[in-house]
Amino acid sequence: MMHPLSGVFAAAVTPLDADFSPDPEALSTLLNFLAGRGCHGLLLLGTTGEGPSFSARERIEIYRNAARIRENHPGIRLLAGTGTPSLDETIQLTRAAFEQGFDGVVVLPPYYYRNASEDGLFLYFETLIRKAVPADGTLLGYHFPTVAGIGFSIDLLQRLRAAFPRQFAGIKDSSHDAGYSHALTERFGRDLLVLTGTDSLFLDALQHQAAGCITAPANLISPQLRAIWDAFQAGQDAGPLQEAVTHARHVLEQAAPFPSILKALLHQLHGFPLWPVRPPLLPSPSGQVELALKGLAEWKH
Repeated sequence: MMHPLSGVFAAAVTPLDADFSPDPEALSTLLNFLAGRGCHGLLLLGTTGEGPSFSARERIEIYRNAARIRENHPGIRLLAGTGTPSLDETIQLTRAAFEQGFDGVVVLPPYYYRNASEDGLFLYFETLIRKAVPADGTLLGYHFPTVAGIGFSIDLLQRLRAAFPRQFAGIKDSSHDAGYSHALTERFGRDLLVLTGTDSLFLDALQHQAAGCITAPANLISPQLRAIWDAFQAGQDAGPLQEAVTHARHVLEQAAPFPSILKALLHQLHGFPLWPVRPPLLPSPSGQVELALKGLAEWKH
């Protein structure tokens, strides 16, 4: 039996107006576009969605606007990035996401105190789950130590899983570390929902019992990621498909940060407005965009 949150998820960018405020109409258009390109679900306000750059009020309004996608795509699954260093704010955001009908939340550990103990991290998540996650709600830890400076050890995951076997379902693994992914399999097997954040490791993750992916490049390459998913589920050779996705991922990594280059490429390739990114991020230089377009064109051929 697959977990209800298995599959291919796009970590959606957040469309903005020229004054850097969220654009609700453009968000609706983007989410409908992604839902029609093979995504099982969407993550709002993760790293790619510039989540930490928005206030709690702005985030909650984005959740509310995003939930309207169900009018056209009732089966699409929605995840919200709700993690902040403030426990109180994270509780507020998590409650709001579930109140808007989201299927789950993806929560960074409190990323300012990088030397926090595992007891302290456990208490943070224990308090969050007890106060904000419904009995039938799903929380995924967001493991991204290279950016957040703090992550989830295998032992911490096991402790949270044991304490909250229904609500603490698993992890979004953006460590880009195949060894960590394999260690998750060795410890948990299929008892932990693992969604990889690294497109170039997607097939390897599936082969090691991951349940799917949540990635930034899925804003552009979700049909190719879905093809890997479908081939793997059918027992077919997905190796050539993975090679193409790995190439695309490497092209985009060279043009990072993802929010900037993805917004530029969505404009160039799919006709969306050229949405700004919120400072301190800056738009991708035109030369960088041209190189990325050339690299992706080589991948398609």
